Amino acid sequence: MSVHLVLIDALNLIRRIYAVQARPFLSNNELAENTQQQVLNNTLDACQQALKKILSIHSPTHALAVFDSEQPCWRYEIFPDYKKGRKKMPEYLQQKLTDIQDSFMTLGIDSLIPEQDEADDIIATLATKVALRNQKVTIISTDKGFLTMLCPHIEVYDYFNRRYLTDEYVIEKFQVKPEQLIDLWTLTGDTTNKIPGVAGIGQVTAAELLKTYGSLPAVLNTDDLKASVAKKITESIENVEISRKLLLLKTDIPLGFNLKDIRLPTNE
Repeated sequence: MSVHLVLIDALNLIRRIYAVQARPFLSNNELAENTQQQVLNNTLDACQQALKKILSIHSPTHALAVFDSEQPCWRYEIFPDYKKGRKKMPEYLQQKLTDIQDSFMTLGIDSLIPEQDEADDIIATLATKVALRNQKVTIISTDKGFLTMLCPHIEVYDYFNRRYLTDEYVIEKFQVKPEQLIDLWTLTGDTTNKIPGVAGIGQVTAAELLKTYGSLPAVLNTDDLKASVAKKITESIENVEISRKLLLLKTDIPLGFNLKDIRLPTNE
């Protein structure tokens, strides 16, 4: 049978929906206790409606909502400052996740909560396995990291802006091709995740380097860089190596389940 797998970056979806639901009730960027339950219920309802729309728009045969592990992932082991300073999920929203997962299940969409991996790596692993079978995968996320996976069998959909994030989108926004994004962010770093990159090299310079030389290894191996750029890279070479490791998505995580386990019931 023809497979269309939809993979939902669950916390990306839930946290953005929660932010919209909480905004009218915020005071000093906090929710009063007497409004928390209302916002949580509104968030649960909005999440379920979002999944209904996702199913309607994409008509998948299989689907899975993937969450992050509650334990620190492997990236913290090689770079303790990974995601340092990122605002934590409110505890009351964390406690509501089980109810949200139950609501997903009423639509036939199971949730995966890994023991120690980030959702990004689980999604990348499953998407790669399905794409290698020449089957279709749609990743539902606004996380730019998934743009590195764009190919004929893997697409990324921004639910909130109702658009596919295509090769053309990548080229317009980042001035490089999807397959060059890891090299780009290795040079520039990623402030969202506190990935360091090369101090003093921004997106414009990094994109120009990749246009000229094609890839990061070629940039590192050439001897005709401007002296100022070469100096910056040399002084940050350890950050270059660490940043690349942090940015690469794992595609070989043992999953412990088969596609048939996440087939939508309406297609059985």
